[in-house]
Amino acid sequence: MKYRFTAYFEKEVLRKRPYLKREWCIRIIQKPIRVERQEGNRYRFWGIVEELEGRVLRVVTLEDKSTIHNAFPDRRFRP
Repeated sequence: MKYRFTAYFEKEVLRKRPYLKREWCIRIIQKPIRVERQEGNRYRFWGIVEELEGRVLRVVTLEDKSTIHNAFPDRRFRP
């Protein structure tokens, strides 16, 4: 599957969180520990990123589940 990134992700998310890597986001979408549908026809994916000291990263995609819109460490995640 081919993954894309919104302009918001490229211009805002990576600017605010320069430590994030696109490949982490893709990896989480491919093997999430949890997925939820979100309002506005978006999807949330959670996964553990060992390179971030084992923190949980939330990745938000558009409805197609392959266009990545947002990503951030989720301190409130509970399995």
